[in-house]
Amino acid sequence: MATKKQFNSFEEMLSSSDLPVLVDFYADWCGPCQLMARELEMVNAELQGKLQIIKIDTEKYPELASQYQVYALPTLVLFKNGQPVERIEGALKAKEVVGKIQTYT
Repeated sequence: MATKKQFNSFEEMLSSSDLPVLVDFYADWCGPCQLMARELEMVNAELQGKLQIIKIDTEKYPELASQYQVYALPTLVLFKNGQPVERIEGALKAKEVVGKIQTYT
């Protein structure tokens, strides 16, 4: 599911993507985040080629979590053309996530 790439900044990564980017803000200690990881694998399989999913550890990148007002985990933020267009807080089933974001893919 995940592809490791190097970017100079989060904004560069968002703006360089031709696809919408679903960002999973998580923490290793967060139980619901672990459940969400499995659901995101199913989202990725269903929307393959239409969406890029990346994970941001809020413990390692607290400035990004603050910048995007992430106060609950997990929080998913969908970016299109470098701009946030949809936000999902809390753990959801893959079908629910797809339902909320498919109009942007």
